[in-house]
Amino acid sequence: MLSVEDWAEIRRLHRAEGLPIKAIARVLGVSRNTVRAALASDAPPKYVRQPKGSIVDAVEPRIRELLQAFPT
Repeated sequence: MLSVEDWAEIRRLHRAEGLPIKAIARVLGVSRNTVRAALASDAPPKYVRQPKGSIVDAVEPRIRELLQAFPT
């Protein structure tokens, strides 16, 4: 995934320094399509992590039953 810093650098190199897409891709070590996507987007990329459940979720009902049956 492209970092916010790389996204900003791509846009700066293209707009301020006038470098072509191919040169930017070569300098930063990313694909030309990545450079094109960064130039086309108005906002920096966001990584949305999928919510993961806890390892205890599978056995939580049984744990609660046991705690009710045998309070400490």
